[in-house]
Amino acid sequence: MRQFYFFLFALFLVGAAPLALAAGPAHQPMLASVYADEAAVTDYWVSEKLDGVRAYWDGKALWSRGGYPIAAPAEFTLGWPSMAMEGELWLGRGTFDQLSGIVRSAKPDAAQWQQVRLMVFDLPQHGGSFSERVAAMRQLSALNLPTLQPVPQFRVANADELDARLASLVAAGAEGLMLHHQSAQYLPGRSAALLKYKPYADAEAQVIGYTPGKGKYLGMVGALEVADPAGRRFRLGSGLSDVQRANPPAIGSWVTYRYNGLTSTGLPRFARFLRVREVLQGVTASPDDTVTGAKHDG
Repeated sequence: MRQFYFFLFALFLVGAAPLALAAGPAHQPMLASVYADEAAVTDYWVSEKLDGVRAYWDGKALWSRGGYPIAAPAEFTLGWPSMAMEGELWLGRGTFDQLSGIVRSAKPDAAQWQQVRLMVFDLPQHGGSFSERVAAMRQLSALNLPTLQPVPQFRVANADELDARLASLVAAGAEGLMLHHQSAQYLPGRSAALLKYKPYADAEAQVIGYTPGKGKYLGMVGALEVADPAGRRFRLGSGLSDVQRANPPAIGSWVTYRYNGLTSTGLPRFARFLRVREVLQGVTASPDDTVTGAKHDG
């Protein structure tokens, strides 16, 4: 009987029409490539890769990476400068689910938002080199606004020091590192001047179905059936919480997963669900006045 109800639930998800939100003005972000050992690390600024929600401030309002409005309360952005800023909405390490709940709410709670910070990692319209943009971002600290802070940028002397910093930060709960070339201009699209360095690889895939759970997961989702951009299909079961198994990402939504290399057939090895990809994209209503959404992955 529980399997029958699961079947009906799955049919509902497939047939449910998502609510539409009007997309805002297009902002084409600068996206990271993967760090390789040949990079001359002394030419790069290095920062922690924050596990937050990527956001763009156009001087008046906050937007998601997909160009959808983020319903932050007016108190949150009070005193922010009118220049364009890009960063991560962040609560701290290991708090992504809590942050996502705050950001996804259609009725923003001012008290909850006061825990959040926009950690600024770039100034898209500045026009200078990244070193010049780092200097400009550091000036944000003088505003003494608890909701607006620059991401700390630092230098390393060599690849060994970079690896040591990565190991130390990952051990403390960080995702990894970002490397940004000192001379780089802000250019939309995938860039070799912006690199991500993590102890595992990650990628994105689209949810195309579900498998039913068994045992303690009877009546819930056992795994997500997904397809990557090349059309390769596989399943993501590991990494799903009980809440996500009971209320899985919608059919058609994109999710981020982590993996350790590829199999001989080109499929990700040890693939593990991380999160739904975009905040406020593919919106569906939920009982607590939230909308389903997720994050920056440069």
